[in-house]
Amino acid sequence: MDLKKPGREVALLNKILELELAGVVRYTHYSFMVFGMGRIPIIGWLRGQATESLAHADLAGEMITTLGAHPSLAIGPLLETETHVIQAILRESLEHENASLKAYEDLLAVVRDKNVLLEEYARKMVYEEEMHISDVNKMLRKPGDVEAYPL
Repeated sequence: MDLKKPGREVALLNKILELELAGVVRYTHYSFMVFGMGRIPIIGWLRGQATESLAHADLAGEMITTLGAHPSLAIGPLLETETHVIQAILRESLEHENASLKAYEDLLAVVRDKNVLLEEYARKMVYEEEMHISDVNKMLRKPGDVEAYPL
């Protein structure tokens, strides 16, 4: 891959950057809206997700500038459903994580066997997003349920 002529990979990296920045806002907002007896561990997890989303945004921005391109100032889509029960927050989180996973998979498809740096970055991020999806899926299950939460 010629680093002097970035193309589709930059567009995908900018989409990833925007999604990850939206994740920062989304997870931070959710952490404000959790109430009840389980609040403390849940807000800790949500704020951890916000921090991780910011770290992912940093990585995407660094990849963009490594390619000699300009990082987007936009933020990905944010949906306010006004439903702040934990189950709904987790379902929305699952949707967001799946959108992020798709963006990283799209990037991997474009850079595979063309750029080792971007390919390894995309693989690592696909792994991390898959783990996030797995965690949220497990959180959505009822105690004692072993089967995956239906997507």
